[in-house]
Amino acid sequence: MPEPAGIELSALSEVRYSRFITYPATEAENELKERLNELSTIGISRLYLAGSTHLDGMPVLGKGCVGVVVQANLDGSPVALKIRRTDADRASLFEEGRLLRLANSVEVGPELITVTRNFLVMELFNGLPLYKWAQQGGKSVRARRVLADLLQACFKLDAIGLDHGELSHAPRNVLVSSKSKPCIVDFESASTSRRVTNVTSLVQYFLFGQLAKQFGRKLYRNHKSVLVALSAYKQEGSVSNFNRILEMLVLR
Repeated sequence: MPEPAGIELSALSEVRYSRFITYPATEAENELKERLNELSTIGISRLYLAGSTHLDGMPVLGKGCVGVVVQANLDGSPVALKIRRTDADRASLFEEGRLLRLANSVEVGPELITVTRNFLVMELFNGLPLYKWAQQGGKSVRARRVLADLLQACFKLDAIGLDHGELSHAPRNVLVSSKSKPCIVDFESASTSRRVTNVTSLVQYFLFGQLAKQFGRKLYRNHKSVLVALSAYKQEGSVSNFNRILEMLVLR
């Protein structure tokens, strides 16, 4: 694939490109200067026009309520850079960084590299959103492997009391690589202060969500048995109850 177009840090003050940095504000000269200094301190040297989402006609990796995610260069290496929106409902990205670091402690999520008030630098995970991966050849055998890996990741998050918060919308928050390796991303809605629902949310998504018709019936023996296993897991998130879910989904 051709290398995406790069934008040097010195060029980010141009009106068109500054939209990456202070989105959605259009007149934020002081904020722009502060953020460019922040990027320089981190060691970011350039951003890249790449991704399937668009911001004012320019490709980015992702765009949400809290931030815009772009590909960047950190000390010569490609990374994913999350930029806090100027209208975000939080004053910094420090808490999201803390929660991603917690997920990393059980080997879940893209690796956190550094976090500042306005920027979160992560490992660049090359993959397609789950639903696009499914559309482009995610056959049932590979789907079973992906679901098994995702459930193991969700169980790890449940075990440390970290609820992702958005896995009922798995298409947006799960990327799958060309080698069928999944990665849970975007911990901006995560929390350690509410009941964990990672495993149950993901199973329910596969059974009743967007991919249910494509994969659902091929992934379980008996619909009622799966729901019974989920109910038991909700009551007690034990290893045995989790393994029972895997058995009912024919993943063991």
